[in-house]
Amino acid sequence: MSERVAIVHDWLIAMRGGERVLESLCALFPAADLFTLRYDRTQVSPALARHKVTTSFIDKWARTPVLGGRFRGLLPLFPMAAESFRLDGYDLVISSSHCVAAGVIAPADSLHVAYLHSPMRYAWEARAAYEANVGGGILGRLAFRAMAQYLRSWDQAASARPDVLIANSAYTRDRIRRYYRRDAEIIEPPIDTGRFEGRGAAPVAERPTPNGPDARHTPFLVVSALVPYKRVELAVQAMRGRSERLIVVGEGPERARLASMAGPNVSFRGWVSDAELVDLYAGCRAVIHPAVDDFGMVMVEALAAGKPVVVSSEGGAAGIVRRDETGVFFDSPTVDALRAALDRLLWLGDRFDPVRLRQEARRFDTAVFQRRFLDAVSRARLDRDRPASGDARFGGARADRRRSDLAHAGRDQRLGLA
Repeated sequence: MSERVAIVHDWLIAMRGGERVLESLCALFPAADLFTLRYDRTQVSPALARHKVTTSFIDKWARTPVLGGRFRGLLPLFPMAAESFRLDGYDLVISSSHCVAAGVIAPADSLHVAYLHSPMRYAWEARAAYEANVGGGILGRLAFRAMAQYLRSWDQAASARPDVLIANSAYTRDRIRRYYRRDAEIIEPPIDTGRFEGRGAAPVAERPTPNGPDARHTPFLVVSALVPYKRVELAVQAMRGRSERLIVVGEGPERARLASMAGPNVSFRGWVSDAELVDLYAGCRAVIHPAVDDFGMVMVEALAAGKPVVVSSEGGAAGIVRRDETGVFFDSPTVDALRAALDRLLWLGDRFDPVRLRQEARRFDTAVFQRRFLDAVSRARLDRDRPASGDARFGGARADRRRSDLAHAGRDQRLGLA
């Protein structure tokens, strides 16, 4: 009998970095069933839409006229929604998680492999950024603070449930160690590098010189969700008074605020099609990535298109970008630091060889990710029956899984299913 596989993803309402990882997982396990808190079939790729998708009660509630799809207001209920999935009968459970998916309750006799894009940002290092944007004055901020404390407690407890944790970068692994007291293997996310290589940069002789007359016509590019922790405002403010243009691709609650502070040389495109994005990469001077990201798939996409990147020295960028060889860093989250980095990139000029940049990107190609992920699952299967004390990588997960039946019983009682 063939192995039954369940893949749990936080929510499926757009095609961003996490969903590209999910596509690769689905390619590895084409018969897998998907479980997600919220689902919009019209916003995902055909590769994902062809799978059987089970949603949580969050999806039903979000579709009511009161919420109008704004499901993030139900964040305190997300842990319960993740625990509500019935995964009985699945031999392999894979969670793709940046919020609560890794906290699902897998059957005691199954293997649960969790791929962590990030520990839950709302509850950990980005809490202050989100709290500052909460409405309702001091009462709203106090309520958010209490919710974040609850989410941290749940997240720490739930982190013991997977048999194996896989981090998308050394930066994420360090945070897993700090928050969860567990270790994780590192497997960087998959990038379809060939998709961006097809539209190569012009030969060196045809490219505009750093300070030549074409400079203002070759824009910088930002590709990002417009949410507080992505720090897109640094890029918008850094462009004030400059001759270069900036194109911002992405959507989010910060768009109106960012547009209000933008100068005439900054334009906002919203989310664009894959083909448009490839063209924008091909036509830009460089990609600015101001966020402290766990990995930063946009950086690899830019390199695959033969374009250098301007990135924060914090976060996962150090594992992707080579200083002054494939991009430049700014070391503090200030407008002046980013402006200085832009000036340095222009000064370095043609040092950024598109051929070299593409070679660097291929380290993260989809085929590399898929091979390494399958190897990790195979090793986990071999380790599954070893005693917990003999393998520190499981960090207490075995003991937690022995309590899985009790967790199921508690979940059923809370949901009125017992």
